[in-house]
Amino acid sequence: MSEKLIRVGTTYIPVTNVELSTEWYVINLGAELSYMDDDKAILNLANQSIFLVKSNMGQTSNFYDVYGQEHFLMTFEVNGLSALESLHNEFVNKEMRVGEIEDRGHSGRNFVFFDLDGNKFDVWSELSPSFKDKS
Repeated sequence: MSEKLIRVGTTYIPVTNVELSTEWYVINLGAELSYMDDDKAILNLANQSIFLVKSNMGQTSNFYDVYGQEHFLMTFEVNGLSALESLHNEFVNKEMRVGEIEDRGHSGRNFVFFDLDGNKFDVWSELSPSFKDKS
């Protein structure tokens, strides 16, 4: 079976303050700014474009499942447990809002973190095979 969709190219994330959020993503996540105006910023991060879009207060990309559990928009991958632990420590030292490293019953470990607007993200210690081949 051949894939019709090759990769995710762009993700849109709601933020209340484009300039402040852009600074946060650049400083804390190492994103590279490619464009910014009053309503949006375009960042290069994790092999895709991230659009930070000016939105109303309290709006996030998070959603709730049928059990009331809040979920994240996406999972970022790192190459191994030591890379996950190192990144977790870095985020804690930067005083970011970050959860504990978890064992969710599948291979690898994860932790969650939040941006300035409460958008929730996940980090997983298992790198996808196609990216592992490139590292």
